[in-house]
Amino acid sequence: MISNNSRAADDFYWSDKPEPHLSRRKQILKKYPEVRKLYGIDPFLKYKVTGLVLFQLATAPFVFQLHWSLFILISYIVGATLTHSLFLAVHELAHNLAFKKKSYNNWLSIIANIPIVFPYAMSFRAYHLMHHSEQGHEHHDTDLPSNVEAGFFKGLIGKFIWAANQIFMYGLRPLLVHPLKMNKWLVTNLLFQVVAISVYIYFAGFGALYYLLLSFFLAGSIHPMAGHFISEHYVFEEGQETYSYYGPLNKLGFNVGYHNEHHDFPYIPGSRLPKLKKMAPEFYESLYSHNSWSKVLYKFITNSDISLYNRVKRKANEESSSVT
Repeated sequence: MISNNSRAADDFYWSDKPEPHLSRRKQILKKYPEVRKLYGIDPFLKYKVTGLVLFQLATAPFVFQLHWSLFILISYIVGATLTHSLFLAVHELAHNLAFKKKSYNNWLSIIANIPIVFPYAMSFRAYHLMHHSEQGHEHHDTDLPSNVEAGFFKGLIGKFIWAANQIFMYGLRPLLVHPLKMNKWLVTNLLFQVVAISVYIYFAGFGALYYLLLSFFLAGSIHPMAGHFISEHYVFEEGQETYSYYGPLNKLGFNVGYHNEHHDFPYIPGSRLPKLKKMAPEFYESLYSHNSWSKVLYKFITNSDISLYNRVKRKANEESSSVT
């Protein structure tokens, strides 16, 4: 089996070791048991999410009335950025970090889903928790590129096309790799979104919907915020599986850039992850990290040594963290 320190041509990094986060969590808690005080909800998260939703829905009808060039520019700078913030709000809510009660987090996640147009919040929750508990598992971790993706989107042009359409790759891949069984929350998400978007179009018009759709596409395309999709687990330093980003866009992304910290302690809300790093600096400062999501995108596309195969995979279930 290929170790995670080397990679064969046109193949992923294969590891026979457990994912690194559970063992590091145990080490940190043994040395710094006070880290547990960082666990729990972020009491301000629900207000941030509600504000983002209201702003996006309220401004969309007015932006569509602008000249097409200004419409596109605002969609990219404002709409896509805030839509991506909502992606990451849904990510926080998948870990139940706004309310103690799971169902309340689910409902807020469904509300946060409204400006994103497509009903994905509840399926994301399921897939994302699998990503945590079975990181790198070739069949269960749908964050991993498929063999078809990695083999097809090669070279400068191929990687550019893939990066420009990341949102579709991340949206469609799970349905093909690991389809979910329908449950009440998936159905609720779907029905609620259909009703919410229908009512919204009735009052705000199709122009507002066009703005939300363009913002959705750009949020997962060649956009600085979308760099986090690649920065988190693509191998930029052989032997390391997860990467943090410590740049300013964390303020718009609920500190998702603190990704090693997040995987080590998914029960700590993003707002308190910087405190975790300060409490246990020796566990994180020696790791390779990113300082620019834009540079990550550029390097991914232009560097011939980096491809969609730059991910760590595992053949079988390994010891993993339990995330609820």
